[in-house]
Amino acid sequence: MDPARLRSEFPVLERVAYLNAGTDGPVPRRGHDAAVARLRLELDGGRSGAAYFEALKDLAVQLRARLAGFMACEPDDVALTRSTTDGMSTALSAIRDVGPGDEVLTSDEEHPGLLAPLEVARRRLGFEVRMAPFAEIANAIGPRTKLVACSHVSWVGGKVVDAAALRASGVRVILDGAQGIGAVPLDMGELGCDFYAASGQKWMCGPDGSGCLYVRREVANELDPPWPGYGSLAEPARASELIAHEGARRFDMGVAPGPATSWALAAAEMYAEYGLAEINERAADLAEQLADGLRERGREVAPRGRSTLVSWHSDDPEGEVARLADAGVVVRHLPGRGLVRASVGAWSTEDDLERLLSAL
Repeated sequence: MDPARLRSEFPVLERVAYLNAGTDGPVPRRGHDAAVARLRLELDGGRSGAAYFEALKDLAVQLRARLAGFMACEPDDVALTRSTTDGMSTALSAIRDVGPGDEVLTSDEEHPGLLAPLEVARRRLGFEVRMAPFAEIANAIGPRTKLVACSHVSWVGGKVVDAAALRASGVRVILDGAQGIGAVPLDMGELGCDFYAASGQKWMCGPDGSGCLYVRREVANELDPPWPGYGSLAEPARASELIAHEGARRFDMGVAPGPATSWALAAAEMYAEYGLAEINERAADLAEQLADGLRERGREVAPRGRSTLVSWHSDDPEGEVARLADAGVVVRHLPGRGLVRASVGAWSTEDDLERLLSAL
């Protein structure tokens, strides 16, 4: 992989050290161009007829296949959604076999995009929710634990969950992969989870309102789509019979929009061109370099794993983020946690990291 050529894909990097892909990734020029071209096509040609809808379907097929390749699973195991939260809500709305007397285990480092859908499911199904330290969640599984819902990579500081221990427990697992896809290597078979919800706008550098949901095949085929529509159905002409597609496609969030899907596909193809494994490796190396630099300067770095996130303690997180922005460094603070977080991508450079450290 040529890091300089990858960096040239993102015009924003000519101006700032952009270290916030954990919120929204930088926009690649080819993603912008693909969205504009598709929108122009729809502007000039209209949005009707068999050719139009077949083209939308083909875009979705291509994107689903590309994402499945990055997740080491089959395309039929991937639903196209609008966010990680959509995926978590879909999974927690579809399950039916957890109820009163059962326990759902989650961690103390979860994002609202997991916690809010989990609370709705608790109110609907009547199970209990118990919270455990993120690093100890597998050890906290007890006799009443029916489901574990937690992050693959913690958004707080970049710790990586012990997926092997979760898999060995035999308990159903829903993973929030917002900080996973595009950032760390993925293999759904190795993770062993039942659901993996992910974002498209973060590390995949796609548009806001994009994402995906992996569902293990045998699990998917047991569940009805919680919000079915035309795209969920294998037999749309028999909609009242709710004959859903096999696999995860039954959980698609409507028709994939042309401009956004074109952008997401162009960004995914960019990753494939440069090599996602190489991208993951470089980003993780740079993140570790930043963590070391912060420690050398006396900063307390939050516990982390082999990931792309680096958080450090601050007495004034919001003020520190503002001061870094004035120095041309884009990071974020984590509300209520006293932390500032940098998201380090393969497009970052040692100069970006030094710019941050010098500004601190």
